[in-house]
Amino acid sequence: MPAQRTLLVLGATGQTGRHLTTLALEAGDRVRALVRDPAKVGPPRDGLEVRRGSVTDELDLDGLLDGVDAVVSLLGDVRAQRTALVNTAFVRRLVPAMRRTGVRRFLYQAGALSAPPHQRLTPVLWAIRNTIARGYDGQHRDNEAVMRYLADEAPDIEWMVHRAGIGSDGPSKGVLERTEGTPGIGTFGDCAAYDLRLLDDPGAVHTCSLSAYRKR
Repeated sequence: MPAQRTLLVLGATGQTGRHLTTLALEAGDRVRALVRDPAKVGPPRDGLEVRRGSVTDELDLDGLLDGVDAVVSLLGDVRAQRTALVNTAFVRRLVPAMRRTGVRRFLYQAGALSAPPHQRLTPVLWAIRNTIARGYDGQHRDNEAVMRYLADEAPDIEWMVHRAGIGSDGPSKGVLERTEGTPGIGTFGDCAAYDLRLLDDPGAVHTCSLSAYRKR
């Protein structure tokens, strides 16, 4: 990745997206944010380019990706995803546009309760998903369809999926690391910091990993 890169951030006004945008700009990256309501981005900042639009719109994806080094998707709409695979439909349009424009790196943040491609959740995660988190099942089904598409149809793209366990906002609880074990419950800020590190981790390419806090 270039020392100073341009990230296309989808979901930049969301709870993780706001943190990621700020952290990326502080690190010297440029951020191109696609948002429905530019007012929610806040005041202008050096390195931040805001474009109005939604992933459900007919977007000029080639133009949106022009000059971009990597795409970060932090998309989530509980209501819309109850009845439609919103993110899947968009990613199926995004990946061909990435091929056309030569953008190789793609980070997609899903949820810890979304099963990786062609695998099952652990009994504990399955139980949580089907009880206290059952209201988010549409989001997880959408995330799972995205992961299957990437795994089965996009081997040429340097994609990576963070299956994040997010509890709330607040002060940092530590440093998240990739794990195949029990996921941690991260803050939005810690998940954003982890996403930026994951984006530069060659070992994360073509993985759909969980994250957990580094043991002290």
